[in-house]
Amino acid sequence: MAEALAEEHDREEEDYRLDGEVVEAILDAAEQGDAERLSALLEPLHAADIADLLEQVSGSERRAILRLWGREIDGEILTEIDEGIREEVLESLPPEVLAEAVRELDSDDVVDLIEDLEEPQQEAILEALDEPDRAAVEKSLAYPEYSAGRLMQREVVTAPEHWTVGETIDYLRSAEWLPDQFYHVILVDPAYHPLGNITLGRILSAPRASKLIDICEEEFRTISAYQEEGDVAYAFNQYHLISAPVVDEDDRLVGVITIDDAMSVLDEEHEEDILRLAGVGEESAISDTVMETVRQRLPWLFVNLLTAILASGVISLFEGTIQQLVALAVLMPIVASMGGNAGTQTLTVAVRALATRDLTESNVWRVVRREAVVGLLNGLAFALVMGIVAAFWFSGAQLGIVIGLAMVINLVVAALSGILIPLALEKLGADPALASGTFVTTMTDVVGFFAFLGLASVLLL
Repeated sequence: MAEALAEEHDREEEDYRLDGEVVEAILDAAEQGDAERLSALLEPLHAADIADLLEQVSGSERRAILRLWGREIDGEILTEIDEGIREEVLESLPPEVLAEAVRELDSDDVVDLIEDLEEPQQEAILEALDEPDRAAVEKSLAYPEYSAGRLMQREVVTAPEHWTVGETIDYLRSAEWLPDQFYHVILVDPAYHPLGNITLGRILSAPRASKLIDICEEEFRTISAYQEEGDVAYAFNQYHLISAPVVDEDDRLVGVITIDDAMSVLDEEHEEDILRLAGVGEESAISDTVMETVRQRLPWLFVNLLTAILASGVISLFEGTIQQLVALAVLMPIVASMGGNAGTQTLTVAVRALATRDLTESNVWRVVRREAVVGLLNGLAFALVMGIVAAFWFSGAQLGIVIGLAMVINLVVAALSGILIPLALEKLGADPALASGTFVTTMTDVVGFFAFLGLASVLLL
């Protein structure tokens, strides 16, 4: 039964991957210049899969595909393409194709598409829009970067507070401008202040004579257009929102944010945290060129080199001790490695808890104490194991005691470093994920080497 479930899971995973044979066929058609075959191969694919394909192939292969098939590209594909190659793709499209593609998009998707482009490209896309759409996009671009005003869409379905369900349904049926997807009708007063949300389900299930004001959702939250998009994503996740109206400084309705956009922000923030923890740059992607990748990674590798030199400096202080007892050189990496791994475990949990706001002033010291106790217990467990191993390996009980004590010290320090370093970075106003891994590793290496070699100098020589 378990094997059958595993096989089913593997098949499901394969269903969401680009078929290797299809990719090869697409690249072959592009190389042969067979536009008809290329179009037939790409037509059945989802926009997200086509975007993945363009990201995964080489630059020359991507240009060959776009040269033959670019006129058929649509707005949905453009929004799915990674920012790293989006500008290149847009530059390769004929102006009339680009104009038609962006006309299909909601205002929030157009803003997401052009906000990171150079001004000439922004202007070219804006000129392709109808005057009302252009005005809406320009107003969104006027809000600060990474704010709710940039994230929202201007296409909002509203109804006056005195309307009935019947009037609302008749309006929705006759309107030609409705967004492709929406979840709520927003109730507004004459000054265009939002008063409540009514789900489409409630509208369809209520009698036509019912007043909208009587079937509003009990939970209603508005979002300031100037609020950080990270806070917006947190609110959606925390309060299980599907959509939320966005208001200006006078509390007038200016747009709406939907769950798909909020979750995209949450996903991007998690991805940035992972990349920062690894020191590879927050915008790294597999579509980056060699030089872009080197530029992102080299600074943190240089920082790591400096910290490694610091750890080596600690070792050099005990050069004489190591020369007299070669077994120390054999066991030294074990202490540092165990500390580094333990610190990374705590660090990962701490950074995640800070990102989700589960680690707060009210529980921080309880969590710090818990991690210290965990480090102590893990240290004692591995001290016993390594103490026995070292004693038998090198025929010396004292050496087993030294590595055991060093293991306890380093795992406690690792646990404390893993939580206190990201907390300190947050207090200083820095991203907790930024460089935490480097600092934690440095701390465990330095303390591990110093504790092990220092104890060895005192107890063995």
